[in-house]
Amino acid sequence: MAPKGNKNALGNSGGRPTEYKPEYAEQARKLTLLGAIIPELADFFEVSNQTIHNWRKQHSEFFDAIKKGKEIADANVARRLYERATGYSHKDVHISNYQGDITVTEITKQYPPETAAAIFWLKNRQPQKWREKQDLALTFENLSDEQLDILVKKLINNISDESENG
Repeated sequence: MAPKGNKNALGNSGGRPTEYKPEYAEQARKLTLLGAIIPELADFFEVSNQTIHNWRKQHSEFFDAIKKGKEIADANVARRLYERATGYSHKDVHISNYQGDITVTEITKQYPPETAAAIFWLKNRQPQKWREKQDLALTFENLSDEQLDILVKKLINNISDESENG
């Protein structure tokens, strides 16, 4: 091997050789399907977070596997959140035992929409309409002097009331 710092040597980028193995891509995909994030991948492969980032840059199959796993996991969560927000049903069986006679009956379970899931969905999908804080643009250009005087008096009264009570 050429001495470190030799500009003419090929492949002398410094640092230790990569520990990456091609089978890591499939393992990373499966882990991200289960919700793993970069620190958890690093822990699983027993490397640093930076090494995971480097592998993503250097190995397109590793990058693509992580991306695909995350996309599928996120889509599954989004689908289930949507079902919770809108309500859903599924097939099930009811098993009963009456005087030693076991019966199995196919049923459909119904789940009503959940308000919290709907609010969460809407706040994230349409934040301009559904966020808790609305930005209002007030303009006083079209108000008469008399209307402005009334507003100023009300504001002064409110400030006085707050300072007396607070």
